[in-house]
Amino acid sequence: MDWSNLTDENQLQDLIVQSKTTPQVIFKHSTRCNVSSVAYQRLKSSKQTADANFHYLDLIKYRLISDKVAEVFNEQHESPQVLVIKNGTCTYSESHLGITMNDLIEQTMDN
Repeated sequence: MDWSNLTDENQLQDLIVQSKTTPQVIFKHSTRCNVSSVAYQRLKSSKQTADANFHYLDLIKYRLISDKVAEVFNEQHESPQVLVIKNGTCTYSESHLGITMNDLIEQTMDN
């Protein structure tokens, strides 16, 4: 699976711009949480949709970026959490074991 690491605010702004043409998926991962590790492994072992770009956010190392994501997209922070960004807004959010690649594929397809 092809992931880019989300580590600074400039990348977040670039992601928002990119979302105008291609859906962006942000996976917020807590490296201290077993549930987060299970959700991450499930995504990593799934076939990725070609219709979106995937971004990995280690929210322990980059808590300020995680807080900024919650603020910018007006989404309550959860861990683990996945957000789908289209046209600069969050169109889908899921957390914990509700995170599945099938749902992400469905959410990132053109409607």
